[in-house]
Amino acid sequence: MHMADALISPAVGGSMFAVTAGLVAYSSKKLKENLDDKVIPLMGVLGAFIFAGQMINFTIPATGSSGHIGGGMLLSILLGPYAAFITIASVLIIQAFFFADGGLLALGCNIVNMGLFPCFICYPLIYKKIAGSGIDRKKIFIGTTLAVVVGLQMGAFSVVLETLASGISALPFKTFVILMQPIHLAIGFVEGIATSAIILFIYNAQPELAAGPAGLSENSAVFPAKKVFIGLITGAIILGGMFSWFASSHPDGLEWSMFKTAGVEELEGPEQGVHSLFKSIQEKTAFLPDYSFRIPENAPKEEGEASWPAINSGTSVSGIVGGVLTLLLALLAGFILKKRKIVAVNNKNQ
Repeated sequence: MHMADALISPAVGGSMFAVTAGLVAYSSKKLKENLDDKVIPLMGVLGAFIFAGQMINFTIPATGSSGHIGGGMLLSILLGPYAAFITIASVLIIQAFFFADGGLLALGCNIVNMGLFPCFICYPLIYKKIAGSGIDRKKIFIGTTLAVVVGLQMGAFSVVLETLASGISALPFKTFVILMQPIHLAIGFVEGIATSAIILFIYNAQPELAAGPAGLSENSAVFPAKKVFIGLITGAIILGGMFSWFASSHPDGLEWSMFKTAGVEELEGPEQGVHSLFKSIQEKTAFLPDYSFRIPENAPKEEGEASWPAINSGTSVSGIVGGVLTLLLALLAGFILKKRKIVAVNNKNQ
């Protein structure tokens, strides 16, 4: 559900950047007040895991479409909403700048669509209400699946509204929304089940970790669990380095909806102005565009259908490098907040 710049006007893109900046500032403030040191390494490892997981599109049967995990709900359950939002923002920033996945002008939109709804709406109002304090396997499954589905529906509708408000693409609202919502409903169920399976694995290995930051604080002696960390790190390496070869070749839910609406999976944005500037910046920063090595301009174009699985060293390198970059960015954010917290405490005690 990564939006491209061609869907977004500068006004909408700028507004969503402002919303994102506000949410990052709010999350940083809340984290600075209550940051547990044990959350910081988990932010990095989970960020790398989500990056790798988003590389693997799964086919939605009988539709010709595909989807991938968003990760916002998984992060919220394990980290709490504030650390989760900063972590998912880190994932999307790395994807946009270094892999050209999602436009730079649309980056604020993508962070809002994939971070705001799961972290600040569906996690506290759906998952927490269902799972509650007496967390168990049944509540985890129901709460996680329902929260993911609702969050993805809200994110998909937000994409439609942002596109409508931009008014620069020929995507009629009624047709676009009729296609976007059902396909993302199907994607949401698959993601919800997958997210539930991961949370249940962690719950079985270390129940207090599935209770979020409060569980970590109350069980400082047993965190981090080697089994959980090794599982997440190994999963990130395997998903990004090898399983990414098996990603579905079908267009994702947004591309599929655009094709059904306008006959094309990708739209061309304005060739001048802000769009041209952001495109130029992204072309320079994305050293592994589309999760593969750059193709020289004079290289002959390959003809015929792409093979599956798409065994590609460029994809493997992208998965591992992207995971490392995301881990480092999320850790950096965590350590900056930790330092700010220490400075604030010292100033208060003086």
